[in-house]
Amino acid sequence: MNQTTGVAIVGGGVAGCAAAYYLACAGVQVTVIESRGIGMQASGYSAGGLNPLQGAQIPGPLGPLAIQSFRAHRKLWAELQEQTGIDCQGRVVSLVKVALDESELPELQETVDLFGAASGDGFSARWLDTNEVQKLEPRLAAGVLRGVHAWGNAALDSYLFTLALARAAERQGACFRAGQVRGLRREGQQVTGLHLANEEIACGQVVLAMGPWSREGEEWLGFSIPVEPLKGELLRVRLEGPALNHDLAGAGASLHAKPDGLVWLGTTEEQRGFDKAPSRSARDRIMGNSVRLMPALAGARLVQHTACLRPVTSDWLPIIGRAPGWDNVYLCTGAGKKGVLLAPGMGQSVADLMTQGRTGLAVECCGPERFASQT
Repeated sequence: MNQTTGVAIVGGGVAGCAAAYYLACAGVQVTVIESRGIGMQASGYSAGGLNPLQGAQIPGPLGPLAIQSFRAHRKLWAELQEQTGIDCQGRVVSLVKVALDESELPELQETVDLFGAASGDGFSARWLDTNEVQKLEPRLAAGVLRGVHAWGNAALDSYLFTLALARAAERQGACFRAGQVRGLRREGQQVTGLHLANEEIACGQVVLAMGPWSREGEEWLGFSIPVEPLKGELLRVRLEGPALNHDLAGAGASLHAKPDGLVWLGTTEEQRGFDKAPSRSARDRIMGNSVRLMPALAGARLVQHTACLRPVTSDWLPIIGRAPGWDNVYLCTGAGKKGVLLAPGMGQSVADLMTQGRTGLAVECCGPERFASQT
């Protein structure tokens, strides 16, 4: 049986679910089609860190959207819990970054400068000497030169956040269904339906939020969507002794303290195509860096080793906006390691563009038209 919807969203990751939520809140009839399960890819396996001040293209062209999306996160957590009963564990976190050799000091200086400049959004940072570092976390390596104590970053459970967006969208009337989109039905410059395996969904507008699989849309739309999978692996371990009171970074390692007492260690970045299998080499590399930062981790118990594929573009900027040459097709993909952070801004801006024709969010650098000449 064929179905009809106002907007069909292809992809049930955090970007697609955010777009569904904001569109549903605007009164739009939405259907999300997802073949692999809501939040079951990178959106559900992210470490959940939300740092809007540092990262690929931040500071830089992505910085304004990152801070706008970060502010939206802070409002969303309570709203989503009230609507769905799901606590996504959103919280502000303390971060201790350390330098074990001179080459790491410039990164610490950057953190002090950026966090200090963002004091209006609740960020702060101060230098630590070796003794102060050891007082904050005695289990850190003895060879620390200096450290920085930064405040203002946030963290959450990325799977629960994606699920909360989906459930809140459902409460507003959105429909989520399993299926594999095989192609588009077109009339001129408009898409009028999606072809699934055994049926067709008629629609008024389309959002492609397909993450690492976004290139499947190139044949449908006739222009380049240069999104590639970036493999990332994490270790979840149980550390003996007191729980960590801070996230920790240094020596190429990142340690994320979780509310359940586990510590997540990460992460890797590798171009491995669509290989999602956890690898021994990544495990050894992550553990080696982590033990160098905190020797006590040598005795930690490995609870889970995960791998996921993050969608990254050729210029490390997401793709947000109307597809060039099409009247009613929009893209919402390619945010890479910042996907969970940027999801509210991506979803809201796409909803704005589809319902109002404009948005106040800083997505000018993210338009799909920058790739239109690449076929």
